[in-house]
Amino acid sequence: MLGEAEGGEIPKTLTQMFTHFLIFQIKHRSQKYHHNSEDDLKQTRKIILALGKLAFQQLEKGNLIFYEEDLKECSIDVKEVFVYSGVCTQIFRQESDLHLGKVFSFVHLSVQEFLAALYAFLSFISNNRNILPGVLDFSKKGTMSDFLKRAVDEALKSKNGHLDLFLRFLLGLSLEFNQTLLQGLLIQTGNFSHSKEEVVEHIKQNIEENLSPEKTISLFHCLNELNDHSLLQEVQKYLNPENSFRLRRAELSPSQWSAVAFVIMNSEEELDEFVLSKFQTSEECFLRLLPVVKASRKIVLEYCSITEKGCSALFSALKLNPSHLRELSLAYSKPGDSGVKLLSDLLMDPLCKLEKLQLKFCGITEKHCAALVSAMKSNPSELRELNLSYNKPVVKMISGLLEDPRCKLEKLQLEYCSITEEGCAALVSALKLNPSHLRELYLNHNKPGDSGVKLLSDLLKDPHFKLEKLKLWRCDLSDNNCATLASALSSNSSSLRELNLGFNKLQDSGVKLLCAGLKSSHCKLQELG
Repeated sequence: MLGEAEGGEIPKTLTQMFTHFLIFQIKHRSQKYHHNSEDDLKQTRKIILALGKLAFQQLEKGNLIFYEEDLKECSIDVKEVFVYSGVCTQIFRQESDLHLGKVFSFVHLSVQEFLAALYAFLSFISNNRNILPGVLDFSKKGTMSDFLKRAVDEALKSKNGHLDLFLRFLLGLSLEFNQTLLQGLLIQTGNFSHSKEEVVEHIKQNIEENLSPEKTISLFHCLNELNDHSLLQEVQKYLNPENSFRLRRAELSPSQWSAVAFVIMNSEEELDEFVLSKFQTSEECFLRLLPVVKASRKIVLEYCSITEKGCSALFSALKLNPSHLRELSLAYSKPGDSGVKLLSDLLMDPLCKLEKLQLKFCGITEKHCAALVSAMKSNPSELRELNLSYNKPVVKMISGLLEDPRCKLEKLQLEYCSITEEGCAALVSALKLNPSHLRELYLNHNKPGDSGVKLLSDLLKDPHFKLEKLKLWRCDLSDNNCATLASALSSNSSSLRELNLGFNKLQDSGVKLLCAGLKSSHCKLQELG
């Protein structure tokens, strides 16, 4: 926006950038209108401070637009603002609303937050410290460090984070470098230094607390405005690609894991896939890395034993941006009732674009299965792969999903799910109604029985059924089942490319029957296991 600053340096922090922007606007106005007198500078200073007061008061109230009476409360003359001081056209604007009449706003919320912080800072260092009552009660006397620590605490109390950027600007303005930039324009005498270390330590103590990921990241931005990078430097050695093994074994504190998240979020690294095992499989680590997790399109939490607490935190975070995630693996986690409820809510969101969901060995109960299937049926068109292996899902519920013509599942894994002949019949019945999408079916370690295998074999002959991979490993199959399977393999309509029959009770006679099917010119099988 500004290019290089007057000293030749590019601004390194947000506060520096906005400070240069304000100075540029003030000087540009003076040069344009040939107003360089001290009186003119005082008038400009007066208007900027009045706008700062307006910005501060309206920020407290959460207002982005205001009216003429709001301006009058801050001693702002509308004509004076827009006629006398050209600088305001780059900061403040007036619009007309059919119902509300004239309304005013800053050109961007960040400009309002910067001016509010500038006003709060200048008010504190002036003799008149009692002009800031209200929610942000900075009127209490004390040192600059006390003032800034109170500001940190107040910002953390905000539920919607509306003071986060204000706080960053306020902390940045407390540095001598930024005060020097404003010298003579808005700050008339002296620098107002403080114990930066005391404020930094206060921020670090808050980072150690169990804050939301968003607030933690915001505090790291605050440290950056104070030019303190100590926490980041502590973890930097673990983040080099050649040190990935060290990162997995590192005993990092909660604040250091948050620092890892901050570094990754602010790097140029593509956040396409998050695999928790690359870091550490503890839930504390996972919760601190949540900003990285929710920014990733593929999330892999396999074998990490994420509990109900962690799953609930994850799904609550994903709900804020449901359209980003494409793959989620929670294998061997324990989402519990609340986790499954939040996951179901996420799946039900029409903005959810999840394509692959892994819930292997997640303790899914009948109640959970009902909630998940109901959610998938309400928004079924995106999901392509579903793994519910090693759970006890009710197959009739899953069948209800499969028969929905909007269901586009291509891969379904129901291994070790206690599926019997009855369950297999329900699956086949559903697939007959919606046969064209499923490509892979994993039924390992179930008991489909003779009738179940017969129904599956007949389904393979359906020209509309496009299944390419069928796994029946350890399904108590016998030679009696081989004839029906061989019949399916020799069918011209079968699309099967891969069949797994491992760990079943097949004898020579059964294998001979299968071979007869394999010899058929219509057999498309490429792999037999």
